[in-house]
Amino acid sequence: MAAMRFKKLGIALAFLFVDIPLVFAHTISMPKDMPSSYEAECASCHMAYPPGLLSRKSWQNVMSSLDAHFGADASIALKTREELTTWLVRNAATGKQFSEAAPQNRITTTAWFMREHRKVNAEVWRRSGVKSPSNCGACHMDAGGGVFHDTNVKVPTQ
Repeated sequence: MAAMRFKKLGIALAFLFVDIPLVFAHTISMPKDMPSSYEAECASCHMAYPPGLLSRKSWQNVMSSLDAHFGADASIALKTREELTTWLVRNAATGKQFSEAAPQNRITTTAWFMREHRKVNAEVWRRSGVKSPSNCGACHMDAGGGVFHDTNVKVPTQ
């Protein structure tokens, strides 16, 4: 009887430890040392994406082409650009599955993003409450904090 309890406990613990990495795999925390200029310059137009969503190379590419930033001129002062580039590169994705150079330097074109959103119908991206795949906060309730886990997703109906 006691052996059966220990076996069940062992199985329960095994499932617990299997689930922990899955939860953390979807948490891309915003570094504590975020420069105030990141919020002021970048988050004034879109969410302040955690640097861990793109590779070093992709962040370098993004920051070196701010004059043509996805259809807008997002140029900033040289000193600010250097500060932000250094911070973004230092905190960029390093894990193998996240560290690829993103096509067109877009988070939404990375293999991991495409894999995670493969079941999302194209119509969802066009809803007025979503507008685009880059609007993470439309569905991920804790996106601002870097939490993108499936358990806290609410897809707008319109």
